[in-house]
Amino acid sequence: MKPEPICGANAVTALFARRAGDVQRLFYLAAHRDLVGPWCAGLAAARKPYRLVEAAELETVAGTPHHGGVVAIARWQAPLIFDHADPPRGKFLLILDGIGNPHNLGAIARSAAFFGAPALLIGEGPNHALPSPAAYRTAEGGLEYLTLYRTRDLPRAIAALDPHYRTVAASLSRLAVKPADLPRDRPIALVLGNEEHGVSPEVLAACRREVRIPGKGAVQSLNVAQAAAVLLHGFLGD
Repeated sequence: MKPEPICGANAVTALFARRAGDVQRLFYLAAHRDLVGPWCAGLAAARKPYRLVEAAELETVAGTPHHGGVVAIARWQAPLIFDHADPPRGKFLLILDGIGNPHNLGAIARSAAFFGAPALLIGEGPNHALPSPAAYRTAEGGLEYLTLYRTRDLPRAIAALDPHYRTVAASLSRLAVKPADLPRDRPIALVLGNEEHGVSPEVLAACRREVRIPGKGAVQSLNVAQAAAVLLHGFLGD
């Protein structure tokens, strides 16, 4: 993938920690001089440019005023194509079905990395957000700590996962159970659905179980990024 801006101190810190070689250029404000010092030394050794700039120029480089004072121009990690014949294995898999807002994608990735989820599978299509400057910024480095996969056929992908995971869709159905009530005899593959419509009927039908967050107030549901954090704690928290 072509180099793109990654903004914010936490996102850029994670970038240098995980794949410093992918950084092509670095721009920063004076307030972050101490933070970027070791990175600049590494870039100098690799003969890659870095520069102290004013806020107006940094905004132009970042393409947004929400740059956090540090912007790296770097290659992004392209999500791996999901292999239906040999699906990923692990202790947990988070799946996004129609999450269209890149800020929600970033917030979900941040929570997933916080709770130690190893991987994220993203559906492809017009209503599916993929990694972007907004997602990287909101993830606060979380996207660097997840293995990313993509697929155009989520129902088929879930069928391929079924022998290895307990496939579970987040739902508002009365038939859905709480996370604590699900058997833990195999790893969980948790599906989160679209911000307005939830998990699509085709994906829901492919999942073996449904899970819900029991609430006691008047509001029916949480924002999907909030729901992700609650469910991730339920499955991966101590």
